[in-house]
Amino acid sequence: MLHLEMRGIYYLTVSPKYRLAHTCFTVLTLSGVLLIDWQVCTVIMGTRMEVAQLESRMNTDDYRKLQGLFLDPSGESRSLSRAEFIHMAWSSVGRGSEEEYGLLFDSVVITQEHRGLLLDIDAVKEEGRVDWGGLCSFLLMELSDKVKSTRTSSVPCWKPPRTLTCPHRDPVQKVLHLQSSGQYLTVSKGGTVGLRDGEDMSLLHMHRLQNSTVAPKDLWVTDTVLLHNVHKIAVSFTSKEVCFYDILSTQDFSCKYKLKGLKFTPWCLDYWVDPSHLDQAVLTIGDIGGQVSAIYFTSADISLFERLSLRTDSDSADIILWDELVEGKHRSCYTVTHHAHMPAWVRKVHYLGLLEAFVSCSTRPQSSMVIGWREKESRSLRVTSFLTKRGVWDMDHHQGLNLIATAGVDHQVLLWNPYVTSKPVCALSGHTSPVTAVRFMQTKQQLLSYSKDKVLCLWDVSSQLCVHRLAGVFPNTQEDTHTLLFLHEEQQLLLLSFNSLLLLLETVKEEKRTSSHEHPVTCVLYNSLFRQVVSSDSASSVICWLADTGQKVKEFHRCHGNADITTMALDGTQTRLFTAGTDGEVKVWDFNGRCLHRMNAGMGRAVEISQVLLLKRSILAMGWERMLTVFRLHSFSQSFVEPSEWRGGAQHRSDVLCAAFQPPQTLVTGSYDGEIIVWNNSTEKALRKLRPHSEHGEGHFLSSHFVVNGKEDSDNSIAITRLFFIPGRASGGADLVSCGGSGVVRLWSTALSCLVGQFTAHHRDLGSIVMIVSPCGKYLVTADREGTLKTWDIQHYCLQPDDGVTTEPQKLLRCFQPHFDRVTHLEVFFQDDSLLLLSASSDCSVALSYLPGDTVGLFGQEEQWCLERPRHPQQEPERDRGEHGGQEDCGEGGKKSPPAASERSQGSGTSAEVGEGELN
Repeated sequence: MLHLEMRGIYYLTVSPKYRLAHTCFTVLTLSGVLLIDWQVCTVIMGTRMEVAQLESRMNTDDYRKLQGLFLDPSGESRSLSRAEFIHMAWSSVGRGSEEEYGLLFDSVVITQEHRGLLLDIDAVKEEGRVDWGGLCSFLLMELSDKVKSTRTSSVPCWKPPRTLTCPHRDPVQKVLHLQSSGQYLTVSKGGTVGLRDGEDMSLLHMHRLQNSTVAPKDLWVTDTVLLHNVHKIAVSFTSKEVCFYDILSTQDFSCKYKLKGLKFTPWCLDYWVDPSHLDQAVLTIGDIGGQVSAIYFTSADISLFERLSLRTDSDSADIILWDELVEGKHRSCYTVTHHAHMPAWVRKVHYLGLLEAFVSCSTRPQSSMVIGWREKESRSLRVTSFLTKRGVWDMDHHQGLNLIATAGVDHQVLLWNPYVTSKPVCALSGHTSPVTAVRFMQTKQQLLSYSKDKVLCLWDVSSQLCVHRLAGVFPNTQEDTHTLLFLHEEQQLLLLSFNSLLLLLETVKEEKRTSSHEHPVTCVLYNSLFRQVVSSDSASSVICWLADTGQKVKEFHRCHGNADITTMALDGTQTRLFTAGTDGEVKVWDFNGRCLHRMNAGMGRAVEISQVLLLKRSILAMGWERMLTVFRLHSFSQSFVEPSEWRGGAQHRSDVLCAAFQPPQTLVTGSYDGEIIVWNNSTEKALRKLRPHSEHGEGHFLSSHFVVNGKEDSDNSIAITRLFFIPGRASGGADLVSCGGSGVVRLWSTALSCLVGQFTAHHRDLGSIVMIVSPCGKYLVTADREGTLKTWDIQHYCLQPDDGVTTEPQKLLRCFQPHFDRVTHLEVFFQDDSLLLLSASSDCSVALSYLPGDTVGLFGQEEQWCLERPRHPQQEPERDRGEHGGQEDCGEGGKKSPPAASERSQGSGTSAEVGEGELN
């Protein structure tokens, strides 16, 4: 088996004895079966696979260095030949090898020729040169392929965890599923067996396993496996025994065989049955002496062991001596053994029937994983060892992909080709503490991993990305807690044990989910003129919904062709919709689906536009470079609109990601490196810069790193992704709020040019967050990548400047989770007497909620809602309560009075003040 690490190709099957004789091979791909010539396959492996490895090791600074290579001394763009690119890139970046940069160069040229991205293909072939645009196009397409493959992965929607009634007072060592009855069996360290119902997991029966060798108080179970073909369970004990109990009658669990005389204490077990010959089976034993032994049963349906004598224990069990098995005295079975893990404990064993080998792991780096291969027509073993930095706690095998996943002490999950010991196929990085358990989902190309810091991750194997992360729902236990992970994929449930505590996680059936879109939703807006909600997705579709009922009104497809729609905006008249795509264009639409204008924001390049801000006399686009792209209204006489020059130039040191505007002329922009610049929008002149812990005064900064809650943020965590002015704030206090990486919200005084307050709204491990400020300035809503929304009361937060930076968080009014994946956009609006919240998510849904946090429903659901609700006479309007300093009622309703006209103009910062008829 040879595994190709390429996008879209999962594995290549090659029989070992034909490996040198044949030159064509069968490959399983996403779209079917291909026959690939070995020479062509070698070329592909030498380009796409190695380039992908180089990409994964490069960071933002490395790409900035690469970008600088394509500028001559005068600052003009230039192209590079292959030799120039290899020498300059390798010496400048200092990462990777010259061969890898050569492969990257070749991949760019080949991809450009294949997709026709160059205007003069023949010139490229002749001169062999690449510019920065060509390199970026290649990298963007590679990233797009990876992201799109991730989006197709199904992500489970977990029900709230349920704690099960547990009869055990000591740690649960094993959970088994009894296929014959559909029930579940739990076995504890003290030998207590619990039988559970297969439907509701209720406890049906308890029993204490008997072992006459030791006193009940000294009984210590280390592992248990199910021998389903012979209706028994095998249980290993610290008394250096393995006992076989009959489970035909779950009332007594009588012991039939007792395997004694093991050299070391057996620590882990595994049992495999040949599906085509149920009389042939393998019991694998790993012990604390580093020894792995396998008992091969040849007539299990008749008897596991022969009765050589009348030796029985006091509990009437037949005694089987290990030495007799090794000496071959039992004709019904034989043993094979290796000692490759010595002196480390063997943590897990697993027999791989398709490979006729058994795999094991330990926390000893030199023998982190070991595979014992059966030699044909021989009982000897060929052993191969796999090396990791700090050893392995657990491992699992995917039969379809023929990949082995290891749970590393070094916080990494590694995927291995069992035939390649030199290095893993890939590393799945994302855990921040040792990984203790891994389980493949055999019917999908997905992997579950669990770490000591109580984080459960779901990985998409084909894209090597974490597509779901679950944290904060597991019980608080001591660090040395024994945790067991049991996955029953058919029933879509997950059982986790924390010592004696059992926690059940069940998934919501996929058919019950409501999807507003067929693809991840990227943006959502409210159109007050039509009382409609407008949402966009990554497949370039736009859907209009009735806000009153959640009913779909109309849908427009392929607004930007095959490109994603990244963001949208409405003009002041609410009759024009602006959509921005990854094709580098901003399009202006009417609500009949007619495209009125195409704005050439990317100047012909495929760029990702993060925000479109509509002002009175201009339209700003940003997201891909250090300077704002501006379109003047007088340019809209043509259908295809070219950008004008931004008179302020490139004042940011990194890409501009977001902006906000406050009348009459204050414009602020935020960039990837955490810098905020305040502009005079009329003159387009930069007035001052804001950075955390900056000295008072313009342009003086202490550091590009800063500290939040005692921890230092790295550059990629300080990116500013959202900016909003807080309406109605007096000068001197906090009037601007920002968010981005690390889950931190910051409040700024633009008048004093300083940071006045900050707090952590979401855990830093959840990465970048999004937010919105209510039109009256009372509420701040934040959202993270797990679909969780939080509503904060900021009405009285940082009203007056203080000597230092306020770090105490404001009052959290509501925390709720209408989505199960990343929230991509938020919008707050008034309708009648209600203040409402829209949230868009990568889980393909758009949710509507009352503020501060009562979910109404998901757009597109079968049951329609009705927003017309009578206003309670005793409930004061929000503005009036805010003026009198009243406290927020977090109960039902959440109805608010509509804002004044001045408040509406200070909304999300994306709504335009463009006059009616100016964009016709």
